[in-house]
Amino acid sequence: MCALCGVLAGVEHWTDAVARPGVFTRNTDAVSRRRERTKRVAAANRVLAHYRMNLADWQGSAFVLSSATGKTEIVDNLAHLWIAAERLLGRPCDPLAEDVIALMEREHG
Repeated sequence: MCALCGVLAGVEHWTDAVARPGVFTRNTDAVSRRRERTKRVAAANRVLAHYRMNLADWQGSAFVLSSATGKTEIVDNLAHLWIAAERLLGRPCDPLAEDVIALMEREHG
C-alpha cells in the first residue's frame, strides 16, 4: 500500500480486522477483533523469543516491542515489527530464516 492510501484509509492497518461497510471480516464485534489481535501477538512472540524480544499490545492501537536489554519501541502495526526488531537488535532479524523455522517446528510442531 502506498503512503497516501495508508493515510486516507484510516488508522487501521490493512491486515487488521475492522468492522465497517464493504470490508469482509468474520470478526465483526470488538471482542472477536481483540481476540484475533491477541493471537497475532502470541504468534509473533513465539518467533521473537528466539531473538530474546517481546511484543505487547498497547491498548489495541499499537504494539510495544521490547528487547532483553530493556530497549523498547512503539510499533504502529505488525508490518513494521521486523524492521523495528532489527533496529533494536542492531542486526538482521528474519522470521523466515531456516534456523528459526526449524526451531519453531521442533518447539511447536
